Amino acid sequence: MSRPRAALAGRVISLVIGLISLLAACRASAPGSPTDPAVGRPAPAPTRVPPAASISAASPPSLVAEAERTGFRRTGRYAEVERLCPAFEQAYPGRARCFRFGATPEGRPMLAIAASADGALDPAAARAKRRPVILFQGGIHAGEIDGKDGGFLALRELLDGAMAPSALAAVTAVFVPVFNVDGHERFRPNQRPNQRGPEEMGFRTTGQNLNLNRDYMKAEAPEMRAMLALLGAWDPVVLVDLHTTDGAKFQHDIAVVVEPSAPHPGGLDAAARELSEALQARLSALGHLPLPFYPSFRAEDDPSSGITARPGPPRFSQSYSAARNRVGVLVETHSWAAHPRRVRAVRDLLAALFERAASGAGALRAAADRADAAAARLAGAPFVLRHRAGPVPRLFPFRGFAYERRASEISGATWTRYDESRPEIWRVPLFDRIEPDLTVTAPAAGYVVPAAHAAWVADKLRLHGVRFEPLPEARPGLSVEAFRADAVAFEPSFEGRTPVKLQGAFRSERLDLPRGSLFVPIAQPRAPLVLHLLEPLAPDSLVAWGFFNAAFERKEYMEPYVAEEEARRMLAADPALRAEFEARLRDPAFAKDPAARLDFFYRRHPSWDERVNLVPVYRVAASPLP
Repeated sequence: MSRPRAALAGRVISLVIGLISLLAACRASAPGSPTDPAVGRPAPAPTRVPPAASISAASPPSLVAEAERTGFRRTGRYAEVERLCPAFEQAYPGRARCFRFGATPEGRPMLAIAASADGALDPAAARAKRRPVILFQGGIHAGEIDGKDGGFLALRELLDGAMAPSALAAVTAVFVPVFNVDGHERFRPNQRPNQRGPEEMGFRTTGQNLNLNRDYMKAEAPEMRAMLALLGAWDPVVLVDLHTTDGAKFQHDIAVVVEPSAPHPGGLDAAARELSEALQARLSALGHLPLPFYPSFRAEDDPSSGITARPGPPRFSQSYSAARNRVGVLVETHSWAAHPRRVRAVRDLLAALFERAASGAGALRAAADRADAAAARLAGAPFVLRHRAGPVPRLFPFRGFAYERRASEISGATWTRYDESRPEIWRVPLFDRIEPDLTVTAPAAGYVVPAAHAAWVADKLRLHGVRFEPLPEARPGLSVEAFRADAVAFEPSFEGRTPVKLQGAFRSERLDLPRGSLFVPIAQPRAPLVLHLLEPLAPDSLVAWGFFNAAFERKEYMEPYVAEEEARRMLAADPALRAEFEARLRDPAFAKDPAARLDFFYRRHPSWDERVNLVPVYRVAASPLP
């Protein structure tokens, strides 16, 4: 046998031995009863950590991470990512490439590794080969770091051929070990007291205290801007976001939420549903206890309240991916499972995904292409921007533990105490029959953004890959539908912004549009994103996130003594206005409010600013371009 072949054989054999040891350790960490009633086999023993000696002896030292060296008691600092990234490229020449795709506010490099069997290691090469891309990211919440450790294991196995041997001939894998790098380096023990290991970990938010998994639409964090550019360049057909969940104590060790789950243009939801079912089945076969929904109770800390499963808004990774006409996969290992078991769950999820991709990558690419084509034909069609769970649940056999609800002398409230020595099957009300909650009709032609807002809105649109064109000349008296808010409610600060909720509607008007205003056509593949960004009532629109809040502020006023004089002139000149004013006076609250009474006249005075509460995003039924 040649030296390279012998080395490869030795590496594979040792790797298999190491993985068997790790699998045994992870199974040993799973909580359960002496007999598992759901699957009819002996339940796992109590948690134990695999010894460092169980690590594959043949793994090149340069590719062994701190997690493996310590038996998964610890996780490495970001310097380890900076070491491992080029080490993968060196260990697998022509099949792995380390590259930098951004920098954090604290100056750290944002690194990714691309892997392919035939050199499709950059976006141009992947496009030339019509190669579907699967991108998986860890550490968007840097305390939830299983994705980094499990991702490195999976990537090494993919490249060694020990996992899904033909996958990298069918897809290109792109791995971002740590998305939230600055948060990762805010390193200390006990960062997440509801999580079993590793001994130290990073922090949930960035150095700017922004939660990246709320930033996909508003795209304010430098890290998110870099990620959106990465998504735009590679256009992954599947985006996998690796988390560790919060919540109650229960037996399920991983939740996998695949979007879109609601009807989507081109039937992308059918492809997502098929993938979800395949992943659930494979994970179960590998000894896991997976869930297809996020396990959060309707009433916090009360399992009997049930669980709601519905699509989230596109501020979240999996729903944002769906809005781009791509499949999004949210992975949540369970925080109360020990770190070795969670890392194993990540590795096995990625194995299941790449095994599926080895034979089904072409189908995923075709589903994404159909969604793009259908989305470009949304003009004049209804589109659901928000879903709700229906009122009738079904009972779901949820694998929990015995618990009691008792009065607390500490908080004065009722709290839940779990007994992990007594596994139970809960019959939990699951509200997963979704129905439309907010539906709009897509405009016939698109949207127009006035020139005053064109520069910053154009920047957002570019980040999201949305096509737009500036008006080369002014369009006076353009026929539009304009949204005027009838009620405005500013919400508490959230993610550094002041969100706003509006009541109102679009009405036909004629407005002057200056040269340089933006026309955003609806006839484009990113039409779902256009609707989510520009419809004022959409939950993650630019309006809802407070980018247009100045439109709801009065900048001019009329002093009371002037208003008194003008009101008398207006009443004398307009009998209908007098009748309207007298009718309003029959409202006791209005009659007792001097400011409201004067404001009644100011709003009807010629000096009133007609742009107050006018959202500067207009629908158009015909293109305003010449």
